Amino acid sequence: QVQLVESGGGLVQAGGSLRLSCAASGSIFNINVMGWYRQAPGKQRELVATITSGGSTNSADSVKGRFTISRDNAKNTVYLQMNSLKPEDTAVYYCNFRQGSYAYWGQGTQVTVSS
Repeated sequence: QVQLVESGGGLVQAGGSLRLSCAASGSIFNINVMGWYRQAPGKQRELVATITSGGSTNSADSVKGRFTISRDNAKNTVYLQMNSLKPEDTAVYYCNFRQGSYAYWGQGTQVTVSS
């Protein structure tokens, strides 16, 4: 079992920045994938960015050049640095942790970008 604790959401004006963090604890193996997804009201949950334990990243086209995902393997923590935020980035952001055939979700953190 893996537990995820997210932090860092909030309200910011368009053009501003926020940094999300997600710390994993529990039965963690060396090979895993951590990432962020988001869900806006009335929309499906979508991928924002992922990063493997080896450091390979993947991100949605809509956030390329603005968001950066990184991780600290020693702390089992993943970060999402969000710059140049837009109102359309407003959503609940969920941390995701995958290892083997198992996937875990955080409780979600609200990000609101005002215009």
